[in-house]
Amino acid sequence: MFGGEGIPALGQGAQDAIAKLRENGRTTMVVRKGDRDLGAIGLMDTPREAAKTALRRLHEMGVSRMIMISGDHQKVAEAIANDVGIDEAWGDLMPEDKVAAIKKLAGEDKVAMVGDGVNDAPAMASATVGIAMGAAGSDVALETADVALMADDLAHLPFAVGLSRHTRGIIRQNVFVSLGVVAFLVPATILGLGIGPAVAVHEGSTLLVVINALRLLAYRDPAGNAA
Repeated sequence: MFGGEGIPALGQGAQDAIAKLRENGRTTMVVRKGDRDLGAIGLMDTPREAAKTALRRLHEMGVSRMIMISGDHQKVAEAIANDVGIDEAWGDLMPEDKVAAIKKLAGEDKVAMVGDGVNDAPAMASATVGIAMGAAGSDVALETADVALMADDLAHLPFAVGLSRHTRGIIRQNVFVSLGVVAFLVPATILGLGIGPAVAVHEGSTLLVVINALRLLAYRDPAGNAA
């Protein structure tokens, strides 16, 4: 930007100040008056303590690789990632670069992406599962996502992961029960089991499946986070 399109280049002092700020993980802004550099301002997001706790819980739950993809400068992204406990940081990414990054990861394994902005929506659409932060998320992100957290709080993310795993387990149990009952009833009726007992067994299995599914209502996060 500076030094092109009629904009005077930055002086060496400003360049050194910017480099130092970026090394410390700061997003930089340059203050100028005409073609004279007045200074550089460094800004940095302060991660919430809840974010660190949530990411630690995800690691404990077996999420082995977490990557931060960001449009911020690489040094800034790395500083934040190191602070909150994210394994890798990919910075300097435009929206189309985020899409390419997610597609690359999706080619290696299943990928869940958490985002909240318009710039995140295309990449979320390319992920195996897109998760939008409900309170802070843009309309586009919410419409694109497969899952929307109804609060701007990453502490709900481990709960969502745990609930999804619990749901998958119950679905498998119900499928096994249903198939097992069918596998029993078909030969049993051929061998002479009456219609009355067959109906009773079938309907009983239906009630068992429903009752088993209702256990999801009692699910609680082991860490004590509310839904």
